[in-house]
Amino acid sequence: MSLKPINDILGVLEQQAKWQADPLALILQSWAEVVGAVAAIHSRPLSMQRDVLRVATSSAAWAQNLTFSRQTLLLKLNTKLSMSLVDIRFSTAGWQKPKDLFKPPTSVSPQEHPSYLGDISSSPPVRKPTEQTVNQVFESWAKERQARSQSLPLCPQCQCPTPPGELQRWCVCALCSVKQSSHQGTRNT
Repeated sequence: MSLKPINDILGVLEQQAKWQADPLALILQSWAEVVGAVAAIHSRPLSMQRDVLRVATSSAAWAQNLTFSRQTLLLKLNTKLSMSLVDIRFSTAGWQKPKDLFKPPTSVSPQEHPSYLGDISSSPPVRKPTEQTVNQVFESWAKERQARSQSLPLCPQCQCPTPPGELQRWCVCALCSVKQSSHQGTRNT
């Protein structure tokens, strides 16, 4: 019986463990590292058949996007596996949202919105129904809005009263901000 150094024996055992390890399990473990965090949320390896990896995606757009980078992904995955993948197929078939990955979007409280004006009045005052014409109702509403906007700073572009949060965020009112971004979009195309 020959005695081998312990390092040689450990090396052989390590190689056997890699050979016997489930390649799909290795792919699942390293998927986020290979494709990136955002793409990993929208894709999930499903199965392997004849050295072809099948991956489910959340949409056809993600399937197409990942298909374009298929060769790069194959190279990255093959360095992590003891075998070589021949191809990767992306499809929306088999996609279901895993409950642990997707959490419902947290709602934004009104106080966090840039257009929030503060607790001027949490609910409109209850008025007794009176016989008013449409013009009278509009005039009273317009007076309330005008009184409410008297203390607001003005937008530097259009000179309209603007909530302070909008000025802090965009340096102009929300309407002027949208106009600026739409003009930039038409110039870039």
